[in-house]
Amino acid sequence: MIVILGPTASGKTYLATRLAFRIGGEIISADSRQVYRGMNIGTGKDLDEYTVEEQPIPYHLIDILDAGEKYNVHRFQQDVEKAVTLINSRDKVPILCGGTGLYIQAVLSNHQYTSIPVNEILRSELEALPHESLLEILSQTPSKFSALADTSTRKRTIRAIEIARYLTKHPEFQLPALITAQFTIFGLNPPVEVRRNRISRRLQERLANGLIEEVQGLLDQGLSPDQLIYYGLEYKYLTEYLMGEISYGEMAKKLETEIHRFAKRQMTYFRKMERDGLKIHWLNAADSPAQWLETILMNYNQTDLPHE
Repeated sequence: MIVILGPTASGKTYLATRLAFRIGGEIISADSRQVYRGMNIGTGKDLDEYTVEEQPIPYHLIDILDAGEKYNVHRFQQDVEKAVTLINSRDKVPILCGGTGLYIQAVLSNHQYTSIPVNEILRSELEALPHESLLEILSQTPSKFSALADTSTRKRTIRAIEIARYLTKHPEFQLPALITAQFTIFGLNPPVEVRRNRISRRLQERLANGLIEEVQGLLDQGLSPDQLIYYGLEYKYLTEYLMGEISYGEMAKKLETEIHRFAKRQMTYFRKMERDGLKIHWLNAADSPAQWLETILMNYNQTDLPHE
């Protein structure tokens, strides 16, 4: 399996689809929101890029759920296993492409703690607490999961506490076996100013070309404002705007700021993946997409995708 990761607006999909065209690959999306039907512009599916020289590029884990349904890391792991098995059965190359670092690392590092069940009662108790208090609670609940815990957001910290509490109460818990695949990871990391300019330009284009209508359409279909706000970023701020809670100018400014912060958090997580032992081959930011493609092909031909 080849893995292509990077922050938002780094050119991952373009590169992955061109690579798939060259080597006979199929794309597995590693994006926690692209699984939802009807959430196209806000999640940046860019489905037009899945046609290269008039040839459609097969993709997986896009448009597999209705908006409003819940998806999680454990289900993603299972879905990737199925997709890899299917792609390999066709003698094609799986290309895992996306920016949701938690999902990617869960697959590559076999983070099987994701199978631990949800504790709704505990979640409701923790939901009202500030992030600092959640971190303190987690520190007081040491477990074999502690070193792997992602505490970058409140939601993920709550899940970490949930897992730690479960392991404390169930010391007999056995990790389920997962299918493993050989992989090589390539990363895109544009210079910060380039990334910021791309994000700002792309946001303006999306606002002008249907993003507002997309969110309004989801509300018209019966999704509640809270359901859309749950998905964050575009869906959070567009919903607040459409509900009359903030002005258009406030919405655009806040959303742009939050997407920039999100991209920074993505890079922070990728660096964490490296510290956790996953080798990422960062492609030269000064090169063109065509040069990136040749770099990947050279490594692909020379190494036959060894597990790094």
